[in-house]
Amino acid sequence: YAKTFTDDVEFSPEDAGRTDIGYLSEVIETVISAGATTVNIPDTTGYTMPEEFGAKIAEIKSRVSNINKAVISVHCHNDLGLAVANSLSAISNGARQVECTINGIGERAGNASMEEIVMALNVRSNFWDFHTNINTEEIYNTSRMVSGFTGMLVQPNKAIVGENAFAHESGIHQDGMLKNRHTYEIMTPESVGIVKNKIILGRHSGRHGLSARMEALGYEISDEIMDNLYERFLELADKKKEIYDEDLRVLMGDKAESDNGFYHLDYLHVNLGTTTIATATVRIKSKNKIYEESATGDGPVDACFRAISRAINFQEQVKLEHYQVRSITAGKGALGEVTTRLNILGTAYTGKGVSTDTIRASAKSYLHALNHFESMKDMGNVFEKITETI
Repeated sequence: YAKTFTDDVEFSPEDAGRTDIGYLSEVIETVISAGATTVNIPDTTGYTMPEEFGAKIAEIKSRVSNINKAVISVHCHNDLGLAVANSLSAISNGARQVECTINGIGERAGNASMEEIVMALNVRSNFWDFHTNINTEEIYNTSRMVSGFTGMLVQPNKAIVGENAFAHESGIHQDGMLKNRHTYEIMTPESVGIVKNKIILGRHSGRHGLSARMEALGYEISDEIMDNLYERFLELADKKKEIYDEDLRVLMGDKAESDNGFYHLDYLHVNLGTTTIATATVRIKSKNKIYEESATGDGPVDACFRAISRAINFQEQVKLEHYQVRSITAGKGALGEVTTRLNILGTAYTGKGVSTDTIRASAKSYLHALNHFESMKDMGNVFEKITETI
């Protein structure tokens, strides 16, 4: 039945890593006979050791008589920190598809990291007789894009894409790097898209300078988007004199989020002092409607959140579960990023906001989480309509 819709049908048994090999092989042979063209072997709980997992793939190849009619895929979880090692072991023993994720994100401890698998095959091409069609020079930009959209930070010591992945602090390491960078670097930052020739832009760099730098960072931008980006670039340049690459990435990501949002922050004003109660006034645009409200709170951020919830009539349904502020760019007047996690009607939604003003970034983050809720609500309505049609 499934093949009436697609040429490639994948079957994935649950918890194959701990399943009896005889029973697993029987199931795989049966589903291939029924038309499956890809069989996915998941280590659902991240329990298996690399030697075990590789041996299981090899045994499946030897036991299943019709295995040559299907592609062996693997899907490894990282509960013991072995998802990448297990995936590579599976490749050595016959797997030809690996299910993995950008930055290794996933439930619990995450899934196998795409960038780590790709670069292991790339850097050690003398060991592996395999390759992928991944453009490795887009890895870093993709990692930062996913981190920005999900609100899930990349740990500094994360392999390949972490902030410290190409940092050398030890004196002897620094000396070796200055003499020959290959002494301690098995790959170059440029090979994964980290641009080392950082150019600092400012208000007088001009539209052409901004456009050229965005192109160097891997962005293809239409004239319309560039017009908007340049306006926001000038606004930021008024607040901080030196604009770095990370500032530009943040501006680009923030632009995408603001374009796709259900709610948009149009105005924010906060009154506070040592002898006055913090008061926030917000004006929010949503399609053709405008919501405006004021509220007091335990500090400016709390007042801001209360005003937003009151404006869109969400006071009772929203609970703040997590709030985090961090500086994400360099220099005086650096951009601050606020991450919030809201519990709305029992489900968690994460939001992110960026600004040189922490309070404004907080408001944008709060609205971003609410926009996620509205998006999921819209998807639910679409699903109901599709179900009714079927």
